[in-house]
Amino acid sequence: MNLNKLFIDHCKKNNLEINSNQLDLIEELNQFYNLNFNKSFLKKIFSKKNSIPGFYLQGDVGVGKTMILNFFYENLRYKKKRLHFNEFMISFHDFVFQNKKDKKDKKENVIDKFVYKIKKKYELIYLDEFQVTNIVDAMILGNLFKKIFDENIKVLFSSNVKINNLYKDGLQRDQFLPFIKIIKDKCYQEKLSIEEDYRKSQSNKDKRFFYPLDEITNFKVNKFYRQKTKNIENKEKILTIKGRKFAIENYFSGISRFDFKDLCAKNIGAEDYIKIAEVCNFIIIENIPNFNNDNSNQQQRFITLIDILYEKNIPLLVSSKSKLNSISSSINLRDVFKRTISRLHELTSIRFN
Repeated sequence: MNLNKLFIDHCKKNNLEINSNQLDLIEELNQFYNLNFNKSFLKKIFSKKNSIPGFYLQGDVGVGKTMILNFFYENLRYKKKRLHFNEFMISFHDFVFQNKKDKKDKKENVIDKFVYKIKKKYELIYLDEFQVTNIVDAMILGNLFKKIFDENIKVLFSSNVKINNLYKDGLQRDQFLPFIKIIKDKCYQEKLSIEEDYRKSQSNKDKRFFYPLDEITNFKVNKFYRQKTKNIENKEKILTIKGRKFAIENYFSGISRFDFKDLCAKNIGAEDYIKIAEVCNFIIIENIPNFNNDNSNQQQRFITLIDILYEKNIPLLVSSKSKLNSISSSINLRDVFKRTISRLHELTSIRFN
């Protein structure tokens, strides 16, 4: 597979600029492909034990990591699956929940069964937006990915976080360090650097981002809301998530309206946000606050929410206390929150009919 030529043709077809850093990355992906999928190349040069089954791509927000890995993924003619990392971990926890009735199953045995299920279906999995934010996931990942790589399942990772900084300052991080070693041993480690955030440069004017929280902003939000829901009946939407009920009170055939606190100040998370994204094609989120160390849990939920809505390409209208680039952050989430800001630029600007 001539990945370099395919990428240049792809960029020309989609009117995308090409830079040398992207072409260097394509060369590394081409080597990864040869090592893991080009059987004649493998026979000549490497044995199975010397192959490197993972590819970890790190870079700042808006540099095009996902675009390039998506391009590579789409050109692979093998059994494969692309998932946001949140979705992947939810699928694992669901699998554990479904198998917990079997008391004979220890945690390691459940991991073996889960990985075997993956291996039966896929040769490669692609985990977008890889990050570790909670202790439950942190304590599992070492054993989980050791088994995944032992079974020679190929893995693509995209992340804003350097490998050494994963789960930084997290509880019991010393128990997470074996996972970092596994990733370093089993993955190509690449960084993509581009000076400009492409999401902010694509003629984005944040047409549906309103601030501050005052009467004028409220008038603009209500005006937009009335225009888009005119002649559509409001029918409350009830979602069921693992036996729990979640009500979307303002629901107009896919258009929904939430207060920030309803989405991020309650004990809900990625599973709920995925369900919301499945039934909505436009979302209004009002009253986004500034963040600090006191409301960092709400900020973490907001980051997860925007990641999922971005993955599903759902347009947003947002009202906020501060200008988009001026929304403050808690200290520990400052770096990852840059991605959220970048994605809000795009989601509040993409067209909605």
